[in-house]
Amino acid sequence: MIKLEQVLHRVQKPARYVGGEWNAVYKDWEKTAVKVAFAFPDVYEVGMSHLGLQILYHVVNSREDALMERTFAPWVDMEQEMRSRGIPLFTLESRRPVADFDILAFTLQYEMTFTNILNMLDLAGIPLRSEQRGSEHPLVIAGGPCAFNPEPLASFMDLFVIGEGEEVFNELLDLYLELGGQRAGRRHFLRRAAEIAGIYVPSLYRVEYHSDGTLAAVEPVEDGVPPKVTKRVIRNFDRAPFPVKPLVPYLGVVHDRGMLEVQRGCTRGCRFCQAGVIYRPVREKSPDTLIRQANEIVKHTGYDEISLVSLSTADYSRVQEVVRTLLDQLGDMGVSVSLPSLRVDAFSVALAREVQRVRRASLTFAPEAGTQRLRDVINKGVTEEDLMEAVSAAFAAGWPAIKLYFMIGLPSEREEDLEGIAGLARRVLARGKELGVPGNRLKVTVSVSSFVPKSHTPFQWEPQLEMDELRRRQALLRGMLKQKGLVFHWHEVETSFLEAVLARGDRRLDRALEEAWRLGCRFDGWSECFDFARWKEAFRVAGLDPAWYAYRRYAYDDLLPWDHIEAGVSRKYLVLEHKRALEGKATPDCRTGRCPGCGLCPTLEIEPEVLDRTKGVCG
Repeated sequence: MIKLEQVLHRVQKPARYVGGEWNAVYKDWEKTAVKVAFAFPDVYEVGMSHLGLQILYHVVNSREDALMERTFAPWVDMEQEMRSRGIPLFTLESRRPVADFDILAFTLQYEMTFTNILNMLDLAGIPLRSEQRGSEHPLVIAGGPCAFNPEPLASFMDLFVIGEGEEVFNELLDLYLELGGQRAGRRHFLRRAAEIAGIYVPSLYRVEYHSDGTLAAVEPVEDGVPPKVTKRVIRNFDRAPFPVKPLVPYLGVVHDRGMLEVQRGCTRGCRFCQAGVIYRPVREKSPDTLIRQANEIVKHTGYDEISLVSLSTADYSRVQEVVRTLLDQLGDMGVSVSLPSLRVDAFSVALAREVQRVRRASLTFAPEAGTQRLRDVINKGVTEEDLMEAVSAAFAAGWPAIKLYFMIGLPSEREEDLEGIAGLARRVLARGKELGVPGNRLKVTVSVSSFVPKSHTPFQWEPQLEMDELRRRQALLRGMLKQKGLVFHWHEVETSFLEAVLARGDRRLDRALEEAWRLGCRFDGWSECFDFARWKEAFRVAGLDPAWYAYRRYAYDDLLPWDHIEAGVSRKYLVLEHKRALEGKATPDCRTGRCPGCGLCPTLEIEPEVLDRTKGVCG
């Protein structure tokens, strides 16, 4: 067990490293057959806000033959102390070195955490590359949204879980126990693991390139290894395992509240949105299940807020019923209900007004683009009238501040689309004044990010706009939004550029990733740590041009680095959606309209699980 007493007083936020939280699970190490360390490659406060951690912690620790403990990326001060004192990466529950575990499981939520993964492996004393590990080392695995293009990390991972992990994780543990751990041989285990649906083992695939550097082939090297790995999806979502005794952190975290997953998936079909593809189809939980789970969470945690979590909670077909019942049962105890995602419509505001009668939070709407033409291009399905109705309802209901979220650099964006963002913000501000919001409280915040093309979306073929042009557009907006009551926030273009490189990258990026880590890159998603100069040097040493990845426009017949990963939505449909985008044509929401034919339901042999069938389903 690691001794931390001489270290904790020397670092910021020592509570990040001590564990001991309410509902933490402690098992007898010697009596448990397989040990898993869940690794979140960011600080404790971020990782403990992640629902997926809580779900897998519950899934594994519900087994008598397995345990799961947690480890997080140590902040720079703690890393310095650990390296100077020879303290290896350890878990919070038992304070055992991560290298003692059988499996080290990373979650891939954001490309800018990739160097943290290498740093955590090194701190654990585990060789960075899969080919360098032997039977004495843990299996290093990863899953999550970034696993849908696993190639930049392929050299560092023994295997990836593609899709939802609740069932496949159990199957992986069963195989591990069946084979007696790694005693059968590391390669034999990985070969057998590749037979599990949803498991991708990079070492079992050969990658070839054309002379011009473009991808020529990604092919299995052995018979029986699937040429494509299809994502796993949970069926009968109402009965899916869910933690009603979640870990309660001592330290204030990003989302410090009870989380209740009301549905999984989204039918909106925004063309830039990867989550809308990889979490299809929509599956809803029943109100009875949700009410029971919410009451159990409050009972076992003492939380005074329950957050209804999904990609689009207001689309859940029984949301009003669930909100009303939760407030009736829990409101008198001072427990509030919150909606982290709102549609841009008055219904959402009315719902927010209802749920936040106990405690009021801020409201954020995401028009994404400044003109109707561009909103049709991205298939946002929102009009200016929708937005003005929503903000009018919000101001009338007592909200003095509104946040608006947009993207710049979207395909086909023009200068008038930027002017549209500023004009929309000014009209929202004016509406607040018309409705009598006091001037000293009235605020409209415009937050702008840069478009990053992602795999498995209709915009996967599109390049990212060059950094200089993104800076110019940010400067234009900054000038247009100089007005009392308007606040402008933007993302640094260098970070967005690197995100695009890693999101669209192939296996050759491993050289740049490792070099960037050796040059000291850590916490690249944190502005105080991000050092673009080090990254540029890393690409130079690796002999790679990052612009080739971020700024390249793919052709429809190009082989993409992620084409061997099957998300369920057909390539034919993505091409059709891309063409419709360029024509400015919208595609209706499959929940309320005719099935657009994305191909997911027949490919995965699954149907949406929607409670109110009158609202339409894919078919």
